[in-house]
Amino acid sequence: MLKKPDEISVLICDDSALMRNLIGKIVDETEGLKVVGKAENGQVLLDMIQTTSPDVILLDIEMPVMNGIEFLKKRKELNIDVPVVILSSITTEGAAVTIQCLELGASDFITKPGGSVTLKIADVTKDIIEFIASYGGAYALIKGKNVPVSEFFTHQIKLKEAERFVLKKKSEEAAKLVAITKSDALPASLWAAPKKKETIVITPLREPGKIELIAIGISTGGPNALREVFKDIDPNLKQPILVVQHMPAGFTAEFAASLNNLCPLSVSEAKDGEPILGGHVYIAPGGYHMLVEKRIFGNFIKLSQENQQNGHRPSVDVLFNSVAKIYQNKALGVIMTGMGKDGAAQLAEMRKQGAWTLGQDQESSIVYGMPRVALELGGVQKQVSLKDMAKEISTLAKENLPE
Repeated sequence: MLKKPDEISVLICDDSALMRNLIGKIVDETEGLKVVGKAENGQVLLDMIQTTSPDVILLDIEMPVMNGIEFLKKRKELNIDVPVVILSSITTEGAAVTIQCLELGASDFITKPGGSVTLKIADVTKDIIEFIASYGGAYALIKGKNVPVSEFFTHQIKLKEAERFVLKKKSEEAAKLVAITKSDALPASLWAAPKKKETIVITPLREPGKIELIAIGISTGGPNALREVFKDIDPNLKQPILVVQHMPAGFTAEFAASLNNLCPLSVSEAKDGEPILGGHVYIAPGGYHMLVEKRIFGNFIKLSQENQQNGHRPSVDVLFNSVAKIYQNKALGVIMTGMGKDGAAQLAEMRKQGAWTLGQDQESSIVYGMPRVALELGGVQKQVSLKDMAKEISTLAKENLPE
């Protein structure tokens, strides 16, 4: 008889009883996840951690008694290592505080729905499940639990989105409340992860050349991974670095400013039409694709609000595609932790054009999705752990600096 996998344990902390119940309902109706406790403030949360042993915490910021910031400081002081995902409001002030939470050790954030929360909660269901499965799943594995693979949760997300799509087509208001129940999902014990695909072998059209630009694509697990990379990057690195991190509009400027505080290179949110300068890091703004545009006097940033690609805007594939076309073999492409496949196909195209390419390894990825697909498509020359990524990028850039 097949052994039933362990469930990922979730602790929810929000001063709104409505929000606690709505999020709890999403968790409890997702096979492989379970709510082990609900707290109304950070102090109650601290007490509950000892008795519930959660794999992940969903944390509101504004709460009485002990708010989210105060909890994170206390968490650091007490060496609590359970990953924390912030429930953030979509405001300018909310963005600044959210990024401060990341600096204090939170793993990531989910934007709370505005307006009628009950009707709009389905808009963030995908993020809630994905982030719990990713951060909670990674922590549970470290603790020795046997939890379902990330593809199992991706499958459930697709089921929920498919049902919601059908209801929307019928113009039913219920589309905003739909939730696939556990009975609709295949039990985790019967789930078979997709078979590992044979790696495609790419024969590049030309040998790798001098590196004129570095492009990085990253998603789930990205905020902390990028902090790790950019705090250790070579301060004398001469090439520009363009980064697509999947992040909502309104947060990337604060995120770039946060990275700028710890990175020896200048980091900023990319602006449409600005020249691409060496030794500078450009972060794609949330809600915009970022491309490279070739002009007579050099290469410039181009921002676009064309349709989403792979469910994202900014999309890593959009950036990598423009880099492959303009730089061919004179670029370095890096794909890092993230669910799904955004960036994988066009990293393979970069490799075909002769570019240097790196992929984050499975062991250090919060979610080994994007790097895995890129590897299978033949797009990854070398797999690198997160702790070595800054050194690997810096070394390649230095050894292949244009004269």
